[in-house]
Order: sequence, then structure tokens, then C-alpha cells
Amino acid sequence: MAPAERERELEREIAKLKRINAALIERVEASNLPRSAPYAAFEHAVLLAEQVRERTQALNQTTHELRASNRLLAEARERAEAAGQYLADAVESITDAFVLFDADQRILRYNSRFAEFWRPAGIRIRQGMQLEDLRRLALNSGLVVSEQLGHRDRRTVYRLHNDRWVQVHQRPTRGGGRVFLYVDITELKRHEHAQREHALAQKTRLLQATMDSLSQGVAVVTDSGVLEMCNQRFRELTGLVTLEVPHDLAALCRHSELIDVGDAHGVTQACERHLADGRVVEVRGHAMPGGGQVLTFTDVTERIRHAETLREREHWIRTITDELPAMIAYLDRDLRYVFTNRVYEEWYGWPRDLLLGGELDALHSAEHCAQLRPYLTRALAGESVSFEFPEVSGSGERRVLLRAYVPHFDGDGEVIGLFVLIRDITERRRTAEALHQAYQNLEQRVRERTVELTQVNGQLREEIAERAVIEQRLREAKAEAEAANLSKTKFLAAVSHDLLQPLNAARLFIGALSEQDVAPEHHELIEQAGRSLKDVESLLGTLVDISKLDAGVVTPDPDAFAVTDLLDGLAREYRQVAASEGLAFHYVPSRAVVRSDIQLLTRVLRNFLSNAIRYTGAGRILLGCRRREKGLEIVVGDTGMGIETDELGAIFQEFRRSHAAGRRQDRGLGLGLAIAEKISRMLDHPLSVASVAGRGSCFSVLLPYAELAPRSRPAELAATTIADEGVLEGKRIWVVDNDADICEAMRVLLSRWGCEVCVADSEAALAAQVEPGETSADVLIVDYHLDDGDTGLALAERINARRREPLPVMAITANHSHELKQQMRELGYVLLHKPVKPLKLRVALSRLVADHACGRR
Repeated sequence: MAPAERERELEREIAKLKRINAALIERVEASNLPRSAPYAAFEHAVLLAEQVRERTQALNQTTHELRASNRLLAEARERAEAAGQYLADAVESITDAFVLFDADQRILRYNSRFAEFWRPAGIRIRQGMQLEDLRRLALNSGLVVSEQLGHRDRRTVYRLHNDRWVQVHQRPTRGGGRVFLYVDITELKRHEHAQREHALAQKTRLLQATMDSLSQGVAVVTDSGVLEMCNQRFRELTGLVTLEVPHDLAALCRHSELIDVGDAHGVTQACERHLADGRVVEVRGHAMPGGGQVLTFTDVTERIRHAETLREREHWIRTITDELPAMIAYLDRDLRYVFTNRVYEEWYGWPRDLLLGGELDALHSAEHCAQLRPYLTRALAGESVSFEFPEVSGSGERRVLLRAYVPHFDGDGEVIGLFVLIRDITERRRTAEALHQAYQNLEQRVRERTVELTQVNGQLREEIAERAVIEQRLREAKAEAEAANLSKTKFLAAVSHDLLQPLNAARLFIGALSEQDVAPEHHELIEQAGRSLKDVESLLGTLVDISKLDAGVVTPDPDAFAVTDLLDGLAREYRQVAASEGLAFHYVPSRAVVRSDIQLLTRVLRNFLSNAIRYTGAGRILLGCRRREKGLEIVVGDTGMGIETDELGAIFQEFRRSHAAGRRQDRGLGLGLAIAEKISRMLDHPLSVASVAGRGSCFSVLLPYAELAPRSRPAELAATTIADEGVLEGKRIWVVDNDADICEAMRVLLSRWGCEVCVADSEAALAAQVEPGETSADVLIVDYHLDDGDTGLALAERINARRREPLPVMAITANHSHELKQQMRELGYVLLHKPVKPLKLRVALSRLVADHACGRR
């Protein structure tokens, strides 16, 4: 109970007791009791007085307590007033606007800053105002422009009419009221705005720097056709170096031929624009989500030129394959035609556009595909397949074809396609059938004559004579077949120059193209074209070599040499090859001197080493020598898969390969060991082979001993020394070749190396450009076979005869004859064989220039 209420209650009790006391006294005095009872009255009075005294004492005690309570209450009131004053002072001392609402959301207390907050809107703050009234007044008066609510931290941010910001914090009280604190955060907002502006400017600068670093021209265009942003590459392509943005894009059409009127309205698809200076720029439009678009301008001039160059190279490759008498095609993993030569297309009578990209099942009948399916399955599994197959051509002629499927492996050993080689063997089959039929007829006649012989002895001589005539015809037919085969072989060996001429030009063009600065994706195309040319070169070289060996046009040039001169180079080369395949390579050198043709012997040993690496999955390769009584035995051993005993007698046959295919990519034709065996027979060097299936193989060749006579190093071997990279810079080179493509390829390639090049197809064309007897030059490069029966050696002799100081000469040819090599040695010229590899040409040319410079000093 409150002290005031307690005091009023005590006063009411005292008043009540006084009335009771007065009533008792009045009753005693007015009593009509007889006088005989005075004691009783006295006793009653005493009792009443005692009660009054007790009540009075209790009343005094209560009054004393009441005074103490009043004193405490007064002290409490003073302290409350002091605390209230302290609270008012504390509220007033708050630097921010402060207001306290009671449970009914009415104002109980506020400071002067809260009143000043509302004064600009003409609102006077007083106690008892409702919170909702304040909110309504704030919005209606325009004091608050916008409101941002914070649901998590109970904070609300207001933007005021004078561009200031206030953050309102609110907390509930125990009695159900609320406390609001208005904090001025204008400076904080301005600082945040400045930070955002700075971050936006930083991002803008970063975006501009990123765009300027792009190789493409980039322009950002708004919906209204205004150029909002562009990079430096865009300015360079358009020629508008001093362009200021933003700018109306349509107005720029008058100043740059690259910009079209339609760019301002949106580029719907990629387009190419050809400029007056020969450049080609690809324009693409990319729509932005918020409207407008991003235009990209890419200079594709070099890409188009490279594509044209690759198409030219493809044309040359197709020209080479179209001239071959065999049908050649390439199928991908899904048995779709990727390449066909002219003979293949003429056989089926189909246009090229129909074959390329078409599937085998769609272009051939179901019966035809079903017959080929088993062989295709074996080839796709990695096996080289060769079989005879009767077929009807597009013209209706039925012929017998010898089909060969060679799998094409990628770097991981997976089959990605098939090489298809088809030859017409109808005439050979007919000859064989005729021979068989003749043999059958002969046996029948022999039986008939034998029966008649028992009857008539006189007819024996006639039958013998008749059989002799038949045998003579058989011998003549066999001789004709052998002569035809030999003629074909000699023809292929003789036309090797014509086959290698365009291939040589293609290799030189690819070499020049690979040294140019092109995009990475173009480098991959150039490398693929180079690998394809290398494969064609390897296949043609192998076919030409085997044909030359069969035709007998290869003449050995034996000479004495230290075997280390041959084996050291092979060991360095194949040690790197073996390391790339994860194999160990062991080499045992020898100081022995032997007699052989070093070029042909190198081909034999290369075939041995290549086969050892190809068919060795893990382990090591050995190259070494053993001294035998009859000569030096060069040994190539491996720990590979080995050869079955029943296959040892067949591995030296043509087009014969091991059934256990190697794990590495192999595009060979199975002629390596056949060539090695033919060369060894020609050189009279016995070959031997020992193998255990699953453990490895060992191939060896036996060479006769010899004594080494002192002589100078051949010019063609000296050209293989590694050259200084900068020795060709600024050198004047003359090139004479009757093939225009080779001249152009040599000009491009040598110019890329920093040489000053003069090319001509004849001596007269060279004289029309320079004075051969007077003009200064460093090297003369000639083709051995020129027009009208002339040779490059004769041309070089005529030019050097007119010069005071003869030029160093390099001859390039496809002729591998011993007489030409001997003639080149005598003249001191450098000899290279077609097709020429760019790296080998550079090394030989650098060596020739360096030797000539040393000679002049």
C-alpha cells in the first residue's frame, strides 16, 4: 500500500475511535442506573478507560509509524525528483534526438534535439502525442523523402528533404513502451556514396583496361544507338583514334568504312567486312540483358589467308593422290568418308560431294557392307587387313580388287580411322586362272596321252612334242608376267622424281607456314598437315625404295669407315625416342672399321631400331657390336613381345606385319624388314634373327672388317652439323628450280630465315634479275633436273666459270645414284635429297655459309 493511502486509512481509524469514545462517555453520563450500582459503573468506566488507553496507545504507535512513513516518503520523493532531474539532464545531454513512448504509444519524455528535428516541418512536439500521428505528420509534411526498413536490427533509415539522412534505433521498455533514438548519419552516407563512386570508377577503369587488352575490337551500344564504351583495338580498326565516348554510332559511318548503319540498330548475325586496304574484319553482335548490345570486331585477315594456304596445300596433296593408279580413301571411326582420290570416285561413278561425309552403309548396298563388315571390324580393332574382293564398278564392269585396310592410331594408341588402299588385280587373277586352267588341261592331256601311250607307242613322240609346246607357252606367259611386273617396278622407281617434286614443295610451304605467328588453333592445323605430309612421304618413300630395290636401280657405294661414325648418331637419336616411350636404351660402342655403304646400312639399322621400339611395351633396347671371326656383327635387341617361331620365316616378306600389333601408332606398310633383307643381300651382309615370344627379339647384320684410309669428310655429311641460328641473317641466296611452286616455297621459307632470296626457273630467268658473273651472292641452290635436258650442276659450273670467286653450291634432287654422289664429292658441292625437310635444309645451308666464310678468311 502506498504511504499516502496508509496515512488516510490511519486517520479514518482515529476518527472512528474518537466517535466510539465520545459515545461511551455520553452513555455513561446519561445512564439511569440506580445509585446502588456505582461500583459496577466505576468498574465499567475503568474497563472502558483501559480500552481507550490501549486504543490510544495503539493510535499513538500508528501515528508514530505514520510520521516515519511520511518522512521516508518525503525522502523517497526527493530522491525521485533528483533521479527525474538526472534523467532529464541525461536525456538532454544525448547528442542525438531521443524520445520515450509509454505503453499507449504516447510521448512521455524527449530532448530538445528531438523537438528541433521536427521544427523544419512546422511541427511542435508535446507530451502525449501519438506515435502514429508523428509518422503521418512526417510523411505529409515532406520532412521524410524516403524510408528504408531494416528488419533484422530494428533500424530504419530516413532520407530527409534537406538531403540529410537519419537512422532511427528503437528498443522496447519493460512497461510496454518504446525508446527511439534518431542518429544523423549524413556524413556516413556521403562517405559510403563516395566509396561506391570510387569503387564504380575503379571497376570502370578495370573494365576499360580489360577491354583494351583484348585482341578484338569491342564497342558497347545502347538501345538508342549511342556508342557508350569502346576499347583501343576498336579505335585502331576503325581509324578513329581520337574518338570521344559517348557518341552517336550512326554518325561514325561517315568517318570509318568498318561501321555500318545497321550496327546502331543491332547486328543479328556474324558478317565479314572487306576494307579497302585488303583487311577482312568479322563483326558479331551480342545482346545485353538490360537492352543494347556488345559489338565485337575481329581481324580475320590472317586466318582467311592461312585457310587459303591450307586449301592450296590440300589441293597439292589431292593432286598427288589423284595421279596414283590405286584407289585411296580414308574412313573415320564411324565409317564416314573423309577423303577419296579421283580413281576411287571414278570407280563408283559418284560425285565427290556425295562421297565426302557420307556413311559407308548409306552409300553401298546392304549386301556389300555385310561382306566388308568382318574386315572392317578387324581393322577398327587395330589390325591391318588385306584381302581380295570381287566387285562391280559404277559402269557395270566386274573386277577383282585387292583391298587393304590400315588402322590410323592417335597419340593414345586408339584407332581413329582407316586408310583404304584398293588395287585392281583382275588381270593378275585372270593370268593365274589361265595358268591353272592350262595346268588342269595339261594334266588331262597327260592322262589321255598316257592311256594312248599304252595303246600306240608311235603317238608318244607327238604327245611329248605337244606337251613341250604347251610348256613353252607357259614359260612365255610366265616370262611376260614377270616382265610386266618388272616394268611396273622400274616405272615406279623412275617416276620417283615426279612424285616427290610436289611433295617437296608442300613440305617447304608447311615449313614456312609453321614459322609464322599464327593463332594456336592454326598451329594445330599446320602440325596436322605436316604430319600428314610426313606420312605420305614415308609411304611413298617406302614404296619407291622397295620398287628401286626390285628394279635393281640402286647401286651400293661401299667404302671403309669407323663404325662409331654411324652408331653414335643412331644412339643419340633413338635414345631420345626410347625415352619418350618410357624405354631404357643401352649402347655399346666399338672402335672397329668396316666396309659397307653407310647410307644403305643406316636404313637397315633404322628399320631394326624402329621395330624394336614399336613392339616393346616396357623394358630396354640394346644397340651394340660383337667381334666375330668373319666380321663385325651389329646387334639390335629388345625385351618386347617377341615373334612366334612359325612367323620367323615370314617377317621378311613384303606387306607382312606381326599379328601382335605394337602399342604405338604405326602407319607402316610392313615393308621395313623386306627392305632391310633386300639391302643386306645387295651388300652381301648376312642377316640373322633370334626371338622368344613374350621375352624379346634380337636382329643382327654381319659386316666385313676393313682399314680406314685418311680422306676428307663428305660434303653431304658435313651439312648435318648443327648450325648457328643467326648465320643466315642477311645472306644473299640464289635458287634455280624449274618447278614454280618449289621456287615460291623456297622464297617464302628462306625469307622467313632472314635471307635475301632471288628465285628463277632457268639460267636466263636468273640473268634477267641479276648479273650471275658480277653480282655479289653467298650460296647458289640448284635443282639437278632442269628443262631441256639441262642439269643444275652444269648451270653452277657455267656461273662459277664467269665469277672471280666461285659460289658455294647446293644441289637438291630425288636421284640417289652412286654416280651422282661421286660427282658431288669431286665438285665439293652439298647434296640434299627430296623431299627436303626445312630443318635439314637450314642446317646444311648454315654449314655451307659458315664453311665458305671460314675459307675466305
